[in-house]
Amino acid sequence: MRVASTRGAASAPISEAIAQGLATDGGLYMPPQLAPSARAWGTNLRERALALLMPYFADDPLADHLPAIIDEAFNFDAPLRWLDERTALLELFHGPTAAFKDFGARFLAATLSRLTTGSTATVLVATSGDTGAAVASAFHGRPDFRVVILYPEGRVSPRQAHQLGAFGGNVHAFRVAGTFDDCQRMVKTALADRELVARHHLTSANSISLGRLLPQMAYYAHAAMECAHAGHAPPSVIVPTGNLGNAFACLLARERGLPIGKVMLATNANRALVALAATGRYEPAATVATLANAMDVGAPSNAERLLARFPQVRHAIDADWVDDEAIRHAIRRTWDRHHVAICPHTACGVEVLERLRARGDRGTWIVAATAHPAKFDTVVEPIIGTTVAVPEPLAELLARPAHATPLPPEPAALARALA
Repeated sequence: MRVASTRGAASAPISEAIAQGLATDGGLYMPPQLAPSARAWGTNLRERALALLMPYFADDPLADHLPAIIDEAFNFDAPLRWLDERTALLELFHGPTAAFKDFGARFLAATLSRLTTGSTATVLVATSGDTGAAVASAFHGRPDFRVVILYPEGRVSPRQAHQLGAFGGNVHAFRVAGTFDDCQRMVKTALADRELVARHHLTSANSISLGRLLPQMAYYAHAAMECAHAGHAPPSVIVPTGNLGNAFACLLARERGLPIGKVMLATNANRALVALAATGRYEPAATVATLANAMDVGAPSNAERLLARFPQVRHAIDADWVDDEAIRHAIRRTWDRHHVAICPHTACGVEVLERLRARGDRGTWIVAATAHPAKFDTVVEPIIGTTVAVPEPLAELLARPAHATPLPPEPAALARALA
């Protein structure tokens, strides 16, 4: 199956598109629009992932490998935790780096490892906190790959920063003196430089990659089917989002015919997506630092995909934003009501749902719980007044020494670092 760029001047077989990352015309490769299906989607996360993704790889060399790829990527669960009879958290943080990005990163690594040509590929990734660690974990120790991570110095949590620098080996972390948008701009500039791409065999592991985007559909399909089997009405979903990839995956799952109601974005004080949902106009802005740092994105890349697929964007999504004080209140309120600790990003979604309930909404809602609260101990623990247990894989990473190299926020500096 061939996929086309959002800008219309490039297309490629899906396996080549995954290997390239960014389309050759500078756009983003789009998943083809498949007809909705009323098929039986399977009984567990792995079966549902395979049923959902296989049509995208029809007639592609990766098709025969897809079951094994999914076995590698989906070897941990995404359970629903019901807070009451109409409200659930979709816990996406049970992977090796305690964030939802483990699913997509592991799928991408398993995919690219089957597309290698014998030359060492450089996986280039900008991260606002969680992506880099997930990609590092997924590719760490794999022959024929090196990973280069750019993260904004001082704008990720201390534990996130430690994770990023703790892998070593074929993983190289750079702390950029700037914002996530600076990091993302440097990555996009590098991927658009054909000479640089050829010299270092560059590919991307950000959410611009189809290899990251497509597998994220699976856990929304899984959650929707679990709700259906439990006798619930089709749930609506709130997705805390920064770069929009996770939320776009939820829209794709709904497009395929999964029983999903509304899709609502929850952002922090970086409100470009809220304005986009309200007006249909995409106007990137300077990044604002918040407690939900992994969502500190002023120029979300996947807005280009959203507008290409859903030109009448106001009919596809709703959105709301949450300031730091409301994030604190949501963390405390969830702890007091349910004795459940949540991360600042999940708190954005919980707060948006609280507002909907206050306006009389009585529907079934799922909030994507995107990261384990232990990754944000310096925020969460003072609010709830107790320590948060650290998952074992995260504890093992935190016990390692960590190192990151400083880097100016300039594409030329990245080109030198790659050399």
